[in-house]
Amino acid sequence: RLMARGAALSCIHFPHTVGEVAEARRRLVYEELLLLELALMSQAAQRAAGAQPTAHVVDGPCAAALDCVMPFTLTEEQQQARADILARMAAPEAANHMLLGDVGTGKTAVAAFALAAVADTGAQAALMAPTEVLARQHAASLGKWFDEVGVTWGLLTGSTPDDERARLLEGAADGGICVLIGTHALLEPDVRFKRLTLAVIDEQQRFGVEQRAALLSKGKAPDALYLTATPIPRTLALAVFGDMTLSYIKHRPNDSARRTTHVVSKADQGRAYDAAREALARGEQVYVVCPLIGQDAEARDKRAGGRGREADEEAYEFASISIESDADFAGDNVTAATKEASYLQQTVFADWHVELLHGRMKPADKDAVMGRFRDNETQVLVATTVIEVGVDVPNATVMIVMDADRFGLSQLHQLRGRVGRGEKPAQVFLVSTSKSEQSMARLAAMERTDDGFELAKYDLSLRREGDILGNRQSGASALKLVNVVRDERVIQAAHADAAAIMAADPGLAEPDHQALALELRCTFSEQAPAR
Repeated sequence: RLMARGAALSCIHFPHTVGEVAEARRRLVYEELLLLELALMSQAAQRAAGAQPTAHVVDGPCAAALDCVMPFTLTEEQQQARADILARMAAPEAANHMLLGDVGTGKTAVAAFALAAVADTGAQAALMAPTEVLARQHAASLGKWFDEVGVTWGLLTGSTPDDERARLLEGAADGGICVLIGTHALLEPDVRFKRLTLAVIDEQQRFGVEQRAALLSKGKAPDALYLTATPIPRTLALAVFGDMTLSYIKHRPNDSARRTTHVVSKADQGRAYDAAREALARGEQVYVVCPLIGQDAEARDKRAGGRGREADEEAYEFASISIESDADFAGDNVTAATKEASYLQQTVFADWHVELLHGRMKPADKDAVMGRFRDNETQVLVATTVIEVGVDVPNATVMIVMDADRFGLSQLHQLRGRVGRGEKPAQVFLVSTSKSEQSMARLAAMERTDDGFELAKYDLSLRREGDILGNRQSGASALKLVNVVRDERVIQAAHADAAAIMAADPGLAEPDHQALALELRCTFSEQAPAR
């Protein structure tokens, strides 16, 4: 029941009725989605072409032992996600699976069973994280469990000493290391695996398409498991991750710890400091997030046309700040952060120890600062959004985010996921100097709900898909007309139709599909569609 393309193009520009506009848009939206889904599914098929995927052993001794050594029981959602992933890994086709879990829902624990299944199969796996802080945390948590169940592992980052790096490369090449955890360092040409059958990419939206492909190319049709804490509504996930199977974890295992969020003006930030001091007096810990690091004030004003922030709120709308890897901190203006930490130490938090964590610090210094914070030797951590993912300090119960209106809702939600990770209730204070009604309405949504997926739907009603997925997800730009909130039914139909077409004719060689194949080549010949 679709209008012909020629008629749709005519009616979208020169309609005679409102109904014609709706029908024309429906046709063009469906076509846009169908082509993208077919392109994604074709790429997935090509990745496995000519290679024999591994059917993993998913009920072996390492996986069984892992269930015993974990100091907690998986929730029902975690168990379902584990079952989904292991079923895909056990199949003789290459798995291409995404695990979407809200902040603090325990995705890493689920992924650990996938890694254990690789060990039971006698093969190898790689786990890639976007920052060294996160990679080291994975090594600390997973390594302890792997040591107990007999899974060999290693950690490779850009700061790994040469002699240790040589040992790790040798272990990966001869199969002596089963699980290699690392950062972008895993992508170096001299990192070779004897038999890589699983690639796990954490915070996958922080990596470009080429980077993800580079890791997968180190094996012969390895299974791919992508983890993301960015809340992506199912309709958006279907639209731009159409070649993947999906699992969701929406509830935190430690939901007994309640977390509340409060939006306060700059003039009223004393309220946030009072709550922080009360928490510190109870022996708890505090984060203060400084988003202006790396954002030179003069440069910002120049981008706003020299009119200043109050004169042009929209120039600052929706936060240009997007921290996706350690490299994004290369231009940090650390002077501002240093001054803030010094000011807080001397005044607001004079009775406690304040330290600074930013992206330009050497890895060893970052580890030392985080180690002292984890051990409660430091009570207040002034930080950039380097703490957005992976930092797990259950005793931290208060977070103060300065200039919170400069962030998108998804990033704010990830930030506040750093508190409330233990059994103690937590508070988040979003400090804003904005006079924009739209900015304040966005921040008010953070007060109304702690559900990341609900927030993402609201964020999508205000912003483009690429803002939700991250600026490295160029595939979102393939969606010109689609509105993932409004077009849910069309997205589901296009995804189902594309899957049926690919199942019947993977090469699009049948006469009825040759026009589609030609359209795909014309549409995606210059750039591959991204996730």
